[in-house]
Amino acid sequence: MPIILAIESSCDETSASVCIDGIIASNVIATQSIHEKYGGVVPELASRAHVENIVPVVEQALEESGEWLVVNGKLGIGNLESGIGEQQNLNLKSQTLNFIDAIAFTQAPGLMGSLLVGTQFAKSLALALDKPLIGVHHMQAHVLANLIGDDKPNFPFLCLTVSGGHTQIVIAHTPTNLEIIGQTIDDAAGEAFDKTAKLLGLPYPGGPLIDKYAKLGNPLAFKFAEPQISELNFSFSGLKTSVLYFLQKQTVEFIQENLNDLCASIQHTICNTLIKKMKKAIAQTGIKEICLAGGVSANSGLRNAFESLGKELNCKTFIPQFEYCTDNAAMIAITGYYKYLASEFVDLSANPSARAEW
Repeated sequence: MPIILAIESSCDETSASVCIDGIIASNVIATQSIHEKYGGVVPELASRAHVENIVPVVEQALEESGEWLVVNGKLGIGNLESGIGEQQNLNLKSQTLNFIDAIAFTQAPGLMGSLLVGTQFAKSLALALDKPLIGVHHMQAHVLANLIGDDKPNFPFLCLTVSGGHTQIVIAHTPTNLEIIGQTIDDAAGEAFDKTAKLLGLPYPGGPLIDKYAKLGNPLAFKFAEPQISELNFSFSGLKTSVLYFLQKQTVEFIQENLNDLCASIQHTICNTLIKKMKKAIAQTGIKEICLAGGVSANSGLRNAFESLGKELNCKTFIPQFEYCTDNAAMIAITGYYKYLASEFVDLSANPSARAEW
């Protein structure tokens, strides 16, 4: 029954999770609201916030997983029905920490300062406890978030991974053997959402606001350029330019009056581009189990379009729960669990990387 403690700190979310024999027993996330007034993540502020958050976040994750161990008969501490006192909390955290078999951490990609905080914390803890380290690729973890819970895809499966920094189509042959068959050649879909939202005058982060207003608008009201990229690759820079040129010709009043339709049309264009490529990937590979992953998989328009694609092509679809779509340590923990089973460890000389190949 391997128990994995995982740490995620690739951008502006500090998160810790404990995975017990493939089951997520805790997943704690500390968000950073300070970046909103700057219209984007400020790397220096993000890394400072990670330093402040990482210890309490890890402690809470250990405490919650300790409670899970008690409830499931793995630890015999106190009586949960009568409440857990401060001393029992300390016992839960310390005993859970003793049960840890390995420590997983996000090694790449991400903001360098943010990655350093999580990496150094994980390495220090591994050294102190004499536990092995598991370095995790952030995008691999997004894909494997689909393995959290009871309803899991069978291998091989296709995964459309859509986040703020990446857009990929991946064949998952096994948990540790993932093959990229398509990816963005410039901007990611998540960036397209946020940048077009900024052009519309929406505050950061704008992607969720586009989704919110799109529900009230007509997706066919305005037509924007759809990228025509060969094979299974993506490009969203042309779409951003198309939206920019269109809005430059409009008045502020026009944008405000047509905000719902503009958001719906932008979202429709992005989602349609993604679904077309996924449809092509299904035809090329013949794989009928398809997954969605990444922060943008929380977008309701994309989730609906993805499920409609599954019905159209008679594919079985899988989409992680919302808490496992955006950056979180549970996806690092489940990936660490499978890497532990495959004995894929790194030593204390492991360094983070802002960009990394698979």
